[in-house]
This record gives sequence, structure tokens and C-alpha cells, in this order.
Amino acid sequence: MDEEIKNSILKTGTSIVGLVCKDGIIMAADRQVTGGGSIVMDKNYQKLFQINNYLVASYTGGVSDAQLLNKVVAAELKLKELKSKARPTVKESANLFAMLTFRNIRQPTMIPSIVGTLIAGFDETGETSLFSIDPAGGIYQVKEYDANFGSGMPYLLGFLERQYKKDMLIKDGINLAIEALKSSTQRDVGSGYGIDVFTITSAGINHVVKQRIESTFKDEK
Repeated sequence: MDEEIKNSILKTGTSIVGLVCKDGIIMAADRQVTGGGSIVMDKNYQKLFQINNYLVASYTGGVSDAQLLNKVVAAELKLKELKSKARPTVKESANLFAMLTFRNIRQPTMIPSIVGTLIAGFDETGETSLFSIDPAGGIYQVKEYDANFGSGMPYLLGFLERQYKKDMLIKDGINLAIEALKSSTQRDVGSGYGIDVFTITSAGINHVVKQRIESTFKDEK
């Protein structure tokens, strides 16, 4: 099973990144969907999902698995809120993702669900937080930045290792996230065609960057 997970991770064509800033969280992703490790299936797919009015998630792994996980978590969180008359915290929501991921990878099936997740949000107290869930269900709170297990991860982490600054502000983090994704899409064959950036602060969630990469052909001089 460990070998199967490792091989699947290597085929997850995507670049997702989360940054912790002094005044909130930034989530960013490319738009390319890759099938079979080498075929571009979609050039304009938004990989950042706003689950509700206080949570945003992005995924690595199979598209169908990620879409189903997103729907199940959204429904479970709504049910929990209705039953308890209280909104789940970001940490509780992240642990739900982790539990479902852990269970899905271990249930008997011909095709196991293998999904990695970055999830960010703000609590009713106004506090923001970012969590990373690996494809085996492990969870940890991100204190600086993370790219989970997408194919663009080595390029993103290598760039951020030098450029990220602790306690940077959202306005600076947006530009850093854009440059990190540009770095990844220039080198990772599984990433490209566009960029989306979300900010998560105590004031709410905003889709602040929507960019499409369009190829052009020019005559050489």
C-alpha cells in the first residue's frame, strides 16, 4: 500500500500552496488538470473550493476523489452545525478531512481514494489557521507554508524556502504566491494554464487573483 501511495503521489499533476501571513492565510493553485500523468484534460479548472463562508480547501490527487471528499465534508460540517447549534472550528473541520482521508485509503476497494488536502479558514473568534492533510490521513497545522504532495511541490517549496518571510502581510503574500506558482508552472509539466489566489482573513474569504495563461506563437527574428 505504501508503494501504491508513493506512485500515486508522483502522478498528481498540480501545484497548490498555502501561506500563513500576519493578518491571514493565502491559498493559491494552478488550473491544469492532467490525466494519466501526461494528458492535459482541462486548462481552466479552479482547484480552490470554498466549502462554506469560512473554509477554503484545495486538493492533490484524483479529481473525482477530491470532488467527492469536498461534498461529503461540506455536508457533514453543515449537519454538525445544525445538531450542535455551533459552527465547527477550522481545526475540527481539518480533523474531519483527516479522518475521512485515513478511512478512505484503508477501506477494501479495487481503487483506493488518494487525496491530499490543504484547508484554511477563520473561526468565530477571528483567528485564521491553515492545516495540511497528507494522502494517508496525517494532519498538522502549518505555521509558515506548505504545498502538500502535488507534482509542483519541489518547485514551490524550493522557491518559498528563500523568499517567504515570517509575519509577512497579506498584500505581500499575494505577490509571493503568484511568483511561486509561476516558478512551478515553468518547470512542472503537471501544472499550468492559470492561477487563482484566495485570501482568508477575519473579515472573510476573497478570490483576489484570477489569471489565465494563454500560449502564443511568435516568429523568431
